[in-house]
Amino acid sequence: MTDDTAVTMVSLETPTLGDRSYLVHDGDVAFAVDPQRDIDRILALLDERDLRLTHIFESHIHNDYVTGGFALAQRTGAAYLVNAEDAVSFERKPVRDAEIIQVGPQMQVTAVATPGHTFTHLSYVLADSDTGERKAVFSGGSLLYGATGRPDLLGPQHTDDLVRAQHASARTLAEMLPDAVELFPTHGFGSFCAATQSGVASSTIGREKVSNPVLTRDEETYVRELLAGLTAYPTYYAHMAAANAAGPSEPDLSPPCRADPTEVRRRIEAAEWVVDLRNRTVFAAGHVPGSLNFGLDGSFATYLGWLIEWGTPLTLLGENADDVATAQRELVRIGIDRPSAAATGKPIDWVADTGYKLSSFATATFADLADVRYHRAVTVLDVRRTDEFGASRIEGGLNIPLHELPRRLTEVPAGEVWVHCAAGYRASIAASFLAAAGRQLTAIDDDFDNAHKVGLPVTAGDGA
Repeated sequence: MTDDTAVTMVSLETPTLGDRSYLVHDGDVAFAVDPQRDIDRILALLDERDLRLTHIFESHIHNDYVTGGFALAQRTGAAYLVNAEDAVSFERKPVRDAEIIQVGPQMQVTAVATPGHTFTHLSYVLADSDTGERKAVFSGGSLLYGATGRPDLLGPQHTDDLVRAQHASARTLAEMLPDAVELFPTHGFGSFCAATQSGVASSTIGREKVSNPVLTRDEETYVRELLAGLTAYPTYYAHMAAANAAGPSEPDLSPPCRADPTEVRRRIEAAEWVVDLRNRTVFAAGHVPGSLNFGLDGSFATYLGWLIEWGTPLTLLGENADDVATAQRELVRIGIDRPSAAATGKPIDWVADTGYKLSSFATATFADLADVRYHRAVTVLDVRRTDEFGASRIEGGLNIPLHELPRRLTEVPAGEVWVHCAAGYRASIAASFLAAAGRQLTAIDDDFDNAHKVGLPVTAGDGA
């Protein structure tokens, strides 16, 4: 917020999902917008600053995470405001377009219908109660920094209607609000809910008017360009709206039960998922045979949620209890509430007395790949998305996007496989699946931009 107001806005970042939640207060009374599932972060702020939470605003029924709004209302007694048109199974304070809500003596919040990301999406405009001056807009998945929320999450039968509604909604906000109004979206910081991504950290309505395609393009151009740029999104999104409409409970973040080495082995042999949380370098050097690598140093929950068959029992392997706790927090945000078990320590501890030795695989750079291809034939497996592969690829490479790999492992040719992505994180996940299948492999831990620099034949794509 600006310096001439007593109202303070606190942004709560969830970078691994690319989202933000907001807590806004006047030093005494507070409201929250789009809170994440792990509500202890907001509760801690309320306690630390001696604030009384009176209202919780939900911009839409989210598709990329499980909301903490219902649980936060239950804990604090705050009014939970959800669009009256949303079909939910819990009690809430229904809110409608143009409705004005007074929050404390200074803050006035107006709901604005901004369909496009969903049909019932609302944005919330914050104004000074005394002067009526509009200060900020919490735009959820509507108007983002340099982009808009994607319109295709409700199914292809609705996409055309939603993308056109999104264009109109963005213009509604731009026309009704002064240029100085600050913009606070929920999505757009790496979230797959954003149609495109922007590196901007803050913005205003005025800035978006001159930089955001939805406000600088006519409707047909915007629709054509946005739809052409849409990429795949995580399959776990299919479970989020239903969970949010049911009123998600407060998550249980207590430690899971301990799995000894025999139990770890049993779970792997039962085709359960045993996930190693360590970074890709140490995983490659030594890991439990059959375990999968989703390191905490990347988009852990996004890719795990994308690849796992929903409901598969999950065991976590971490170097310490803090790593397991971090993974749990990430997972509850997407509705994976309780790991079946966990183990901490070193890999050698996780195979002790089982008769199994640690497995490993090689890691390399694109320069190493260029050298190897002079001497022998290898399969180059590219696990980037199809749009990335279509834009630029190594000649002769096989593209199986990471999110499709578990069910397409048999399509990887026999023999030596070198697997890569854009920077190494996804390649390590893919390598762990290949290693579990007994394949001979090398994981490339390198930036794809280096492929051309070291002489590999990189072809500009066909836009596929």
